[in-house]
Amino acid sequence: MSRSSLWRLTVPPLENGDRLTRFEFERRYNAMPKLKKAELIEGTVYMASPLRFEPHAEPHADLIGWLWTYKIVTPGVRLGDNPTVRLDLDNEPQPDAMLLIDAQAGGQSHLSQDGYVEGAPELVAEIAASSVTVDLGDKKRAYRRNGIQEYLVWQVFEQRIDWFHLEAGEYVNLHPDAAGVIQSQVFPGLWLDESALLAGDMQQVLTILQAEVNSIEHQAFVQS
Repeated sequence: MSRSSLWRLTVPPLENGDRLTRFEFERRYNAMPKLKKAELIEGTVYMASPLRFEPHAEPHADLIGWLWTYKIVTPGVRLGDNPTVRLDLDNEPQPDAMLLIDAQAGGQSHLSQDGYVEGAPELVAEIAASSVTVDLGDKKRAYRRNGIQEYLVWQVFEQRIDWFHLEAGEYVNLHPDAAGVIQSQVFPGLWLDESALLAGDMQQVLTILQAEVNSIEHQAFVQS
């Protein structure tokens, strides 16, 4: 048996509800190479169940498509799908999607030497089905405390989208305008037709987005 195999046998496996430091969480996670997703939220381990197509996978793909369309026309902005984020000693989440400003362009997070995001990305998004209690509870508090500027939660069973913006240390909900569109306060031109996304009308979602990424505000953001 190889030395690495012997080492793995001495590392306890991750279990839901474990109370760990971030360093111990990473040690156990790295010893379980077949594990697809586990998060450390306020010092507690959460491990995802297998994901079904409709409650999670399809909405996740639509969300990524919307963010990717914005990313490709906005230099200096980077998009991540399920990246591990080292927030603090008690929190290492793996959000469904993340939009950040590159560190070289003035963003507030950076990539570590081993390829993980360290610090608070500007925007994180979660698809909340069975995880809604955590996403709107401990995870929301951890994101707020660490300075994540915007937090989008798509509650698929409730058919609801909550988009929070950090103001004076607290999250306030961004509400749709008269046309039903929510506008990011961090990323100019990142507009979302809420009802269209909930209905799966991605053509309308992208029509609204593409109109705004041609705006003066978005061009000024790109230049800055």
